[in-house]
Amino acid sequence: MSHRNVRLTVHGRRILVGRVLSGRPVAHVAAEMGVSRPAAHKWIRRWRAEGDAGLADRSSRPHTTPHRTPAALEERVCDLRRSRKLGPARIGPILGLPPSTVHRILTRHQLNRLAWLDRPTGAVIRRYERDRPGELVHVDVKKLGRIPDGGGHKVLGRQAGRATRNSMGFDYVHSAVNDHSRLAYSEIHPDEKVATCAAFLTRAAAFFHAHGIHRIERVLTDNAWAYRKGLAWKAALAELDATGKLTRAYRPQTNGKVERFNRTLLDEWAYLRPYTSNTERTEALTDFLHTYNHHRCHTALDGHPPISRVNNAAGQYT
Repeated sequence: MSHRNVRLTVHGRRILVGRVLSGRPVAHVAAEMGVSRPAAHKWIRRWRAEGDAGLADRSSRPHTTPHRTPAALEERVCDLRRSRKLGPARIGPILGLPPSTVHRILTRHQLNRLAWLDRPTGAVIRRYERDRPGELVHVDVKKLGRIPDGGGHKVLGRQAGRATRNSMGFDYVHSAVNDHSRLAYSEIHPDEKVATCAAFLTRAAAFFHAHGIHRIERVLTDNAWAYRKGLAWKAALAELDATGKLTRAYRPQTNGKVERFNRTLLDEWAYLRPYTSNTERTEALTDFLHTYNHHRCHTALDGHPPISRVNNAAGQYT
């Protein structure tokens, strides 16, 4: 994945190579593309050695780290954390390490928060996660008030926006999140009826299939009537050869991955900025989903976007 200040994408690098191959000086092309001459020469050199594959992003991680803490010492840090639940300030003096180094080691091994550990055994229980893409998909619906033309209370102020706010009705954002990869798909509909939910599930399955998740085994939902009793919903599950699973009553945490996605959906799309119309907000959803799936760093995936989990598993699962 490219760093945030990268000048050229893979597409831009192809353009640079094409312009140089057409006979133009490298210095001129580099100036046009906003990069240095050494950078331009680097991409030309990689292209000549490897072709288009040489233009892809590479990890900046060094091949060796001579000053990294020895593996045996890291294991002693982890053992003290698991067995005695000590923090960096207490582990450091025992092993002769700075607390900051101990903290980095614990973070690297996902032991930096005691809440992530099972107290009796010391095993990491930070989150439950399915082993393969498609094993479980979380589905939920988020209700949002529609925005009148010209903007609602966020644009006009609460007093001016109150007159139109209550008469606009609601949008229902249907979302599906793959448990293993966190790949997400959303659509906006005027209701959450059985037929709407069933059709959404079919299109969500097609989306996942197009991105390498070829089979959905189980679908987890809350206890809404459409999911419990809807015949069209059950028919959609049968067509996918998937099993429906319901959360415990009054326990939305069971469906936590899509519930957490809903919060991100609100923060980074629905409430990101004051929209002047409902259409403007609806059109912004596509860009948000692409950014979320392909570019946004996900903390549960070690800073990688969801699509990286699908790509890495493509050769392992079907």
